[in-house]
Amino acid sequence: MIRVGVIGATGYAGAELVRILCGHPDIELTVITSRQYAGVKFDTIYPSMRGVVNLICEELSVDTVCDKADVVFTALPHRLPMKFVPELIIRGKKVIDLSADFRFKDLATYESFYQPHTAGDLLEKSVYGLCEVYFDTIKNAVLIGSPGCYPTGVLLPLVPLLKSKLIDINNIIADSKSGVSGAGRGVSLTTHFCEVNESFKAYKVAEHRHNPEMEEVLSREAGSPVKISFVPHLVPMTRGILTTIYANPVKKINPEEIQNCLASFYSGCPFIRICPDNRLPDVLHVRGTNYCDLGFKLDERNNRLILISAIDNLVKGAAGQAVQNMNIMLGLDETAGLMMVPFSI
Repeated sequence: MIRVGVIGATGYAGAELVRILCGHPDIELTVITSRQYAGVKFDTIYPSMRGVVNLICEELSVDTVCDKADVVFTALPHRLPMKFVPELIIRGKKVIDLSADFRFKDLATYESFYQPHTAGDLLEKSVYGLCEVYFDTIKNAVLIGSPGCYPTGVLLPLVPLLKSKLIDINNIIADSKSGVSGAGRGVSLTTHFCEVNESFKAYKVAEHRHNPEMEEVLSREAGSPVKISFVPHLVPMTRGILTTIYANPVKKINPEEIQNCLASFYSGCPFIRICPDNRLPDVLHVRGTNYCDLGFKLDERNNRLILISAIDNLVKGAAGQAVQNMNIMLGLDETAGLMMVPFSI
């Protein structure tokens, strides 16, 4: 069994990691840490885990984590992982980081949207963990920058079409609607029940920090600079992201070409489900799973392609994709621990 630790186990993404890893057939969850709940049993914080997870949350100690784990997930806010990930790497651990600290190749871009980076030398070594696109690179990685939830929902529909040069790179608009869990477990007025219930609003319009993350990957895959207009929205549900993307085809195409492009690119990818012609993605159908459902509609009258994706922001958008990365890194079955059956309703 492979020993695994989770640093920051009591936030929403960390708790999802614990939930998924405790059912993984090839690993043993040996250490979990929490700043707020050190010394507290995990099932006290999340009673749903009673009888499933018996671990006690510990204060973060790099020495303890290194002694107890061979693979480490870091599920902490941006800025914190860069402080101790270098030590984990030096000591031979494989690391999957769920923050933005190791997602970028361009140090200046990270620092302009986040903060000064104290481990910038590791950005060259880090691999962006979009599993279906960078599978071969992930296999040999020691450090993964796991993608953000919004970028996952935007990149997966767009990358195949950009690589095939089917859409105009200069006129892409992405509109995403996210459940409130995407804001994390911390208490704030904007995510208070009374502020969110019966509400539906856009926020950080054209200035969200995931925008440069998407553009760096899209530019790399397109072979040319790509800029997109991105508008996130907060909807009164717990989990899920529905993304609608508008793009212009560069030539006259038919729906079969779009279908074939997506199906060919994602052939053999167990977590990508392309919807049949008469259906479009719905977050209800991916809730609690690592699936990304993709669909599209070609608006021939306006020469516009409308792409739609649905993911669970805490699974495919965070913890599930991180475990998928681990499986690939370790040469395990890519689906191990992740074949959760979707709820029917």
